[in-house]
Amino acid sequence: MNGSARAQAARGFSEGRLSPLFQRKLFFLVGDGVLLTVSICAAYWLRFDGHVPPPLAPEIAVVAGIGVGLKLTVFLGQRLHMLSWSQVGLEDMVVVVRSVTVATALFWGATFVLRGIWHWLAIPRSVLLIDYVLTLNMIAMFRMLRRVQLYLSHRTAPDGRIALIVGAGVAGEQLAHSLRSDTSKYVPIGFVDDDRGKLGTTIRGLRVLGDRGELLDLARAYAVQAILIAMPSAPSSVIRSVVSLARKAGVDEVRIVPSIDRVLNGQVGFDDLREVQLSDLLGRQEVRLDPAAMEEGLRGRTILVTGAGGSIGSELCRQMTRFGPREIVLVDNDETALFWVERDLQRLKQRSTTCLEDIRDSVRVTEMMRRVHPDLVFHAAAYKHVDLMERHPNQAIGTNVLGALEVARAALEVRVAKFVLVSTDKAVNPASIMGATKRAAERICLGLNGRGHTRYLVVRFGNVLGSRGSVVPLFQENIRRGDAITIRGRNMRRYFMAISEAVLLILEAAAVGQGGEVFALDMGDPIRIQDLAYDLIRLSGLEPYRDVPITFTDPLPGEKDCEDLLTAEEGVVATRYERLFVSRAEPPKDFDRVLTQVSALHELAETGDRDSIVRWLMNLVPNYRPSSSALDEPQIIVVGRPPREGARPGERGQALRAVS
Repeated sequence: MNGSARAQAARGFSEGRLSPLFQRKLFFLVGDGVLLTVSICAAYWLRFDGHVPPPLAPEIAVVAGIGVGLKLTVFLGQRLHMLSWSQVGLEDMVVVVRSVTVATALFWGATFVLRGIWHWLAIPRSVLLIDYVLTLNMIAMFRMLRRVQLYLSHRTAPDGRIALIVGAGVAGEQLAHSLRSDTSKYVPIGFVDDDRGKLGTTIRGLRVLGDRGELLDLARAYAVQAILIAMPSAPSSVIRSVVSLARKAGVDEVRIVPSIDRVLNGQVGFDDLREVQLSDLLGRQEVRLDPAAMEEGLRGRTILVTGAGGSIGSELCRQMTRFGPREIVLVDNDETALFWVERDLQRLKQRSTTCLEDIRDSVRVTEMMRRVHPDLVFHAAAYKHVDLMERHPNQAIGTNVLGALEVARAALEVRVAKFVLVSTDKAVNPASIMGATKRAAERICLGLNGRGHTRYLVVRFGNVLGSRGSVVPLFQENIRRGDAITIRGRNMRRYFMAISEAVLLILEAAAVGQGGEVFALDMGDPIRIQDLAYDLIRLSGLEPYRDVPITFTDPLPGEKDCEDLLTAEEGVVATRYERLFVSRAEPPKDFDRVLTQVSALHELAETGDRDSIVRWLMNLVPNYRPSSSALDEPQIIVVGRPPREGARPGERGQALRAVS
């Protein structure tokens, strides 16, 4: 007993009560003592067929006293009293066998020594052997008693939800074990597994009742209330099939074990179960990258994130806290979003600074960059909605082009080590103003690379699941309200990934990029928006068309049926990281001319001449091919910023050209 335990026990005695540790030890000592005494007596009784000779009565008392004393001493040394009574497992049983064996060996040795001293002590060897077998079984059963009681009570619990586990592998076995806990709300009745060799076998006391094809009948026959999917590595088609069968059977609760890492660590429990999400049905697996490389690039550094209140920017800030940055500088012009991100970082005990700034203000951006002097910049601030940017091209240019240039230029001035531009697949062969402005930002960053200390690189990815204003939350809102879902184009397809996956890609690129690269993720196959809508409706327990109307319209101006990740002229090679690809894109051949075009584009944006803006964008981004309606849009709302007090006409253009 250590010092604190002894002090606790002393306080308990002084207050007239026993400490929990002392009570536990006393309970097991008394219980083991009784069982050991019964074991020796029963060994004599069995040896003599129930008729123990009367002269042996004194011998039994001496033998019992010696055996109980020796064995309890060994049990205390092996800390058998500290085994969890309700969670005893195979490892604990190994400890029990070892302890009983060592204690019995010492007991045998003591009896042989005492036989030479007390000649009347003639213990039959068969008694010693029978005593060992009885002691082993009694002590083991004593340790398992509470767990057996919990198992039996949980199987008959009237308030537990009847559950069927899909997957009888390692994850299913671990989950079944965890569901025996008295805090679990599920009562499992068996397994479903496609391995016919497991059919009829028993795992953790539960039978494998059938394969996936029998799931519907089994769910109805056993009145199943919950389906628990324990197949972390199963493809999305299997998950989709299980969800569909569960819905047909009228089971409203379907949960899944999400992480293979938990399985490998032997830690799967009912607390890991979560609702089936869209990412499970789309087959996107979160990318597994090198945390050591990311930690090396982030630990102890000051990191600035623009657009820190957005979906990508805020997740970047949260994920970076795992790698020990010295400080994270949060930059955004949305005070509410900035407030919540700052709160998240405070909760995570991460030092941070908030900057409520407009990245289009060159003076403020430069002052901010000089003040915080970051080691690394993630530029995630951007307008992203294609339709809105078609109607407000001046705002797209102001933020996506000029804002990117201001931040990139300021980073060059203060000698930031790396500048990471967060881009989009819509920048590849753009058909929209939004995509063209992001491509222009890419050209600016690639053109600045090599002009100073700062290394510039670009990261492209597709749509992220659940980002603000994206198609998934919009569809979910329609389903919740009972409104029809509108799909723009029957063949519309998009690449999708989880936000955490996109952020890992960005962090990995920042760690391994040397400057001048365009990074992209192997994103698998694009997903039809129509199929996406069907999956979301079924995840809500409804059926397309029957419960949720679906209508189709033509794509909006600037929308393509499917986006690309790389242009035809960009070569791509695999990196040593799984599913991470890189293209060393060529910088603009005449970067001074690019800056001149950007300056002219800024002046056009302030005039609101939409046709001229689109045509000038086509000059700045040669592979920009606007839709036919892009040049014919009659209305434009100009919401520009007033010029800085004292600024002369054309001064902004001069400042832009001065970067070169």
